[in-house]
Order: sequence, then C-alpha cells, then structure tokens
Amino acid sequence: MADKAYYRGQIEKLLSSHGLHGSESLCKLLRYLADQALEHPGAPPKEYQIATEVFGRPSNFDPHLDSTVRVQAGRLRGKLAEYYATEGAEDSILVDFPRGTYALTFHERPAGAGRNHGSGLHEAAEDAGRTSRRWLVAVIFLCALLAAVVAVATDRFLNRRTAEARLDTEGIVVPTVLRVFWKGFLTAPQEPWVIFSNAAFVGRPDSGMRYYKSSRDGQAHILDHYTGVGEVLAVHALDNVFVNLHQPIRVKRGSLFSLDDAKNNDLIFIGSPSENLTLLEIPSTRECVFRQIASGPRAGNVEIVNVHPGAGEPKSFLATPSDETLTDDYSVVALVKGLNPSRSELILAGTTTIGTQAAVEYVCQPDYLQQLLLRLSVSNSGELKPFEAVIHVKVTRGVPVGSELVALRKEPT
Repeated sequence: MADKAYYRGQIEKLLSSHGLHGSESLCKLLRYLADQALEHPGAPPKEYQIATEVFGRPSNFDPHLDSTVRVQAGRLRGKLAEYYATEGAEDSILVDFPRGTYALTFHERPAGAGRNHGSGLHEAAEDAGRTSRRWLVAVIFLCALLAAVVAVATDRFLNRRTAEARLDTEGIVVPTVLRVFWKGFLTAPQEPWVIFSNAAFVGRPDSGMRYYKSSRDGQAHILDHYTGVGEVLAVHALDNVFVNLHQPIRVKRGSLFSLDDAKNNDLIFIGSPSENLTLLEIPSTRECVFRQIASGPRAGNVEIVNVHPGAGEPKSFLATPSDETLTDDYSVVALVKGLNPSRSELILAGTTTIGTQAAVEYVCQPDYLQQLLLRLSVSNSGELKPFEAVIHVKVTRGVPVGSELVALRKEPT
C-alpha cells in the first residue's frame, strides 16, 4: 500500500491535468476531499461541511435550496473519469469518487491493467513504427484542425462585421431600442449562450411528477429533461430577435451547463434559481432575489425579495397562490456582470413559468424596452449598465397579457 505522500503526488498530478487545470472550484474540492480522505479515513465529510468550508456558503446553508455541492461533485466525478480514460490511462494510482458519498478512495492499478507493451526487439520495432505513423497522422490531423479553426474564426469575424453593417442599414426592420438594448450581446468574440431552466423532477410523466427534494426522495431517479411552456416560448421569442439582429445564439438546458462555460461568454438565463440551478453558482441579482417560502400557507411558493424597498414598495413580490388560477405574477429582468467582468449575464425569470415567458417578451418588444431605457436614462447612442428590475405580469388563461415595471435598481455611478 502506497504512503500518503504517494497519494498526494497523484492528487497534484490530477490538479495539473488538462481537464482540471483552470477550474478553481473543482481543484479546491478535490484537494479538500483528498485531505479529508488521507487525514480522516472512514469519516467522509458532510454536504454542509463542504458547502461552508470549501465554497464559502453561510452557516444557514440549506442543501434543499442550494445544490452547489451536489453539482460540483458531479462535475468532479466526470472530470476524474475523463482523466483516467485519457491522460491517466497509465497511472499506477487510481482516485475514485463513488456516487452517494463525499469520500475519495485510492487504489493501486492491478498489474497488467495498463496498456501492453512488447518486450522483444521485433515488437519494439513494430511499436516504434506504429508510433511514427501515429505521430504522422496526428500532425496531419492537427494541421487540418488548425486550418478549420482559422477558417471558422475568419468566417465568424466576417459574419459579425456583416451583421453590424446590416444593423446600420436596416433600422426600419430592427427598431433602435432593440439594437441599443442588445448591443452588448452582438459584439463579443463568441455567440451568447441562452440557458433555459429544467428543474429536477421525480415520478413518471404518465402517472405524475413532482419537484425533487433530497430530504424525501433520496436516491429516486431524477428526470431533468423537462421544462415549462413559458421557457419554450421564451427561447422562441429570443431566437426571433437574434435572427433579426443577425446574431446566432447557442441554447443549452440548465442541467448541462457548467461553470467552465460561464468564463468567457455572455449568458442569458431563462428561469429562476429555483429551477435554473446554475444561477446559484455564479454572480446573480443582489437587490431582487428569488427565495422559496419555507413555512406558512404559502410554503413552497417562490417569492421575489425586495432587499432594499423604495418608498411605497413592498418587501416582496408574490404571484397568485399556487392553488388558485394564476392571474398575477412577478418577474425579474436583470443585467449583471459575469464571472469574467468583461462578460455580461442577463437574467429573465418569473416566479412561475408564465412569468418567465413575460420577462423574455419584455426585452423582445420595442414598446416595453422603450419604457425601460427611458427609466434607465439610456440614449440611442448610450451604453446599457447593470440593473435589476421587477415587472408585474397580468395573466389571462395562462397567457401573459400585460407587464408593468414596478421596481428598478440601477448600478451606482
């Protein structure tokens, strides 16, 4: 059995691997779990312990509302599997992170489990020949790949310049307020990501599903490929706007989105943190905050907390109770700085799926945007600064029919 120093050497090798290099949160988690496994064997850390000691969550951390640890643990398991299938295929020490626990385990690779190597001169010569051919194929492949990357980059640059030229000459087709509001998402090196929520459910579509709760559902099979009708219509509305703006977008469901995707891209989130859990891991709203009600007659409903209410404003915004026909909802429309301060995040979310649809429609319709830009004091040639807004949504027969701006917070100047 190898000693601790040998195991720590393997951890350092993992930390500097291609898959983990640059992912600070995963490296912190791996190092912490390794220390726990080596210094306190047989006593795996708890989710609360990891949340507070690794990810800096407050002492009132609630794993039912914040899935940070579970999300990051899942990502780490994937990176370990990827490493041992590629870079670490020959490593003598295997680091395992089994599901259902936060305990790392170390194993020595069984003899002969790695790749076989010839021992004779003839086999060695054949190996050398195969190696040379593989290098030749690899060089040819890399040259072709480099040429393709250059071609794609050139094409994107030309397309972006063409799109900007079209915007300058098609003001009648694309209203000015749309160009002003979305300008920051049209000039980045890469297309913006649109991330739509898809909450975790348990049950079956044919017999009924409900939101997953770790406290009662344990190891139940999770369905994470469903989303609300509002999110579907919202993506469609956004796609139409970006088609008119001659800017492609990339769409991804929330459960497949990772923090690595957030580093160098502009992001548009559709859905609240109660369903779009990625929002719990990155910069989000600070003045208009989503919170699930823990007790009382509205327990389980989601509200928007007005952290610093203005004159005459309520302390929170609540939709129609969930056991009644939905007639009123509230949504957040917010522009905040991303993980990379040079990139932006636009958060469009309601307390229900209909409110989310209304939030997206609000930033896709010129009349609404005109009102917002006036309140933000943004001219046609001005630059949109971070802000947080709450809109009141009137709903008829499950359709948002009108929205009104009821609270607005601007970034201090």
